[in-house]
Amino acid sequence: MANLQDILYKVSIRSVYGELERTVGDLQTDSRKVVPGSLFIAVKGTHADGHQYIGQVTEQGAVAVVCEVLPEQKKEGVTYVQVEDSAAAAGYLAHNFYGQPSTKMKLVGVTGTNGKTTIATLLYKLFSALGSTCGLLSTVENHIGDKIVPATHTTPDPIQLNALLKEMLDQGCTHVFMETSSHAIHQHRIAGLQYAGALFSNITHDHLDYHKTFEEYIRVKKSFFDGLSSDAFAISNADDKRGAVMLQNTAAKKYFYGLKNTAEFKGKILENNLTGLVMSIDDQEVHFRLIGEFNAYNLLAVYGAAICLGEDRQEVLRVLSVLSGAEGRFDYIISPKEKIIGIVDYAHTPDALVNVLATIQKLRKGHEQVITVVGCGGDRDKTKRPVMGSVACEYSDRVIFTSDNPRSEEPDQILRDMETELNTAAKRKYIPIADRKDAIRTAINLARPEDILLIAGKGHEKYQEIKGVKYPFDDKQVLLEMFELLDK
Repeated sequence: MANLQDILYKVSIRSVYGELERTVGDLQTDSRKVVPGSLFIAVKGTHADGHQYIGQVTEQGAVAVVCEVLPEQKKEGVTYVQVEDSAAAAGYLAHNFYGQPSTKMKLVGVTGTNGKTTIATLLYKLFSALGSTCGLLSTVENHIGDKIVPATHTTPDPIQLNALLKEMLDQGCTHVFMETSSHAIHQHRIAGLQYAGALFSNITHDHLDYHKTFEEYIRVKKSFFDGLSSDAFAISNADDKRGAVMLQNTAAKKYFYGLKNTAEFKGKILENNLTGLVMSIDDQEVHFRLIGEFNAYNLLAVYGAAICLGEDRQEVLRVLSVLSGAEGRFDYIISPKEKIIGIVDYAHTPDALVNVLATIQKLRKGHEQVITVVGCGGDRDKTKRPVMGSVACEYSDRVIFTSDNPRSEEPDQILRDMETELNTAAKRKYIPIADRKDAIRTAINLARPEDILLIAGKGHEKYQEIKGVKYPFDDKQVLLEMFELLDK
């Protein structure tokens, strides 16, 4: 319960019809969930416009409506608040309704194309190990202390988000680490939140189905840092060519991390193999369990954030050295008898696939084959499909194109899209097999002892979405079961 006047704090209001001094029981953007006492926020979404349900929700008992366009017919006893932007207003309303929880904890946002989940997860594990009660909001799962809450989006809608933050605060969380997607930034899901700090990992072509141009994608990511206060810190990747641009206009304290260019948090890779990374950080040699150059960057970002949050350098490195990464990120299994190395990774962008395959190439000891199983999601950015196909063939000895989450598209068409830019040599390397389980089985059959098999694209996901239905499917579980059969 909250006072309408109070929760409109910082909302850009154009006009008001009705009383502002009234009690609101809950906030809703979904008309189906409105009950007597609700405040309904009419948001123009990608699939529906909340404005068309205003009449319906007032009949259901909504006591207030926040909208961009006032309805011609207004119900007596209902307060109508006209705002500049309903989506932005929803963020501020939710933040205020739940008592501004982000101002009472250290909230750190992580954005970028690749690495968000690993960085956020490592920060959660690090600070938990250092004795803090922490919250995690990620693609894989949300954590409130030790409690796990399933994740449905990389960043939830503002009402769910602030409700989760309030629950985290009530459970004693002092730090919250949150993946912050470009969709969430653009759709104002994070409006009103107060960040203690923010991190940028990297940016490559992705989500162009949504943002339309790469320039717009960059602008949206940058706007996250532009909105930080002078009390916050901002950490960026010095080795990403847009790393400096991200922090150009931020009021936050600026820091950089990197392996190559000048940075406050500088590292050097000394060893990189299947037992992990050995790195020099701040003139100290440390062994980490994580593998690959991309994880060296993730570790440096986490290290930098921990220092900015006031932790002891030596203790941070000690704890980081024993931590594992996020589920579905370079998860590897070795078949007991044949010693085939199976790697499951979420890589679903060209750059992420390059990173994983380049790491695998460095792990090769001799003449092992690299066999890659990869697909592209349906109803998503089609421009990256031929690039994904070319990258897989360039860095692998054998490749199987298969279904990822085809959603409403025909799997065979997606595979044809992946083939369009293959050169003659690449065409000799790949086989199209739409059924993902058959594709994994074929890859194992092609493998010789000690070959390296990469299953890319789905990582932690436990389902495959086909024609609007989610079917149970877990790459790692399928791989484990097939390895067991292979070794019998």
